[in-house]
Parts: sequence; structure tokens; C-alpha cells
Amino acid sequence: LQDLRRATVVGTQSFGNGSVQTIIPLGENGALRLTTALYYTPSGKSIQGKGITPDIKVEQPLPADLQGRDLTRGESDLKGHIKGADESSTGSGSAAYVPPDPKDDLQLIYAEQLLRGQKTDPAFPPNPQKAVLNQ
Repeated sequence: LQDLRRATVVGTQSFGNGSVQTIIPLGENGALRLTTALYYTPSGKSIQGKGITPDIKVEQPLPADLQGRDLTRGESDLKGHIKGADESSTGSGSAAYVPPDPKDDLQLIYAEQLLRGQKTDPAFPPNPQKAVLNQ
């Protein structure tokens, strides 16, 4: 939806996993993990190792008990990940934390405030004149 300019994405950089892997059993105690496909946006951009960058960045703070832990920030932080065509050295992704109570979810609250007109941002709403027609 973002790629076709039909939606505004609110939040943080996505994880960046844009590959499909198939596990092929090898006997009783083995297996082969084979990458069989890559995901691309409608315009042909790979999200592998990079993820989706939000139009409006809204951070969700981690609770005190999770702060300071070694959290994997994205696909590009994983050992042996498939390097994406647009991947940068800064990595991808953000710590994936969704508060159990929606009233504590700052990203959800921000999006709701945009929809209700309580907040404004140049990226919202998307311009219908710039939407890409179905291809």
C-alpha cells in the first residue's frame, strides 16, 4: 500500500525479512534450508535486509525490564542473512515490542489521532492524485 502511495505507514523500520526459505529433510537427523524466493514491493524494490521505512516514525519505548537486553534489531543483524540489494551498513529493523494493553501502544495511539484529525503530518493523508493504478 505504501509503495503504491495508497497508505501512510506509521511506526518504526520493519524487520527486513524478504525471503522465503524451504526446509528439505535429509534423513533422520538432517535438513537443508534453501532460499526459494524473495519478496519485492510492487515497484520492484527488495525489502530483504532493509525492511520498510515508515512515512511517519513513531518509536514505542521498551519497558524497563526489557531495556538493556541484546535485542535483534532486524534481519541484517542475523548471522548469515541474505544481503539485500538496497541494504545499508546501518542495518534494519527495530525491536519488536507491542504493549499488551492497546492504551499503552504509542504507535496505535498516534495513528488513531491522525485518523481523528487530532494530529497532522504532511505524509497523511496520502494524496489520492499520486496513487498508482493497479498494474
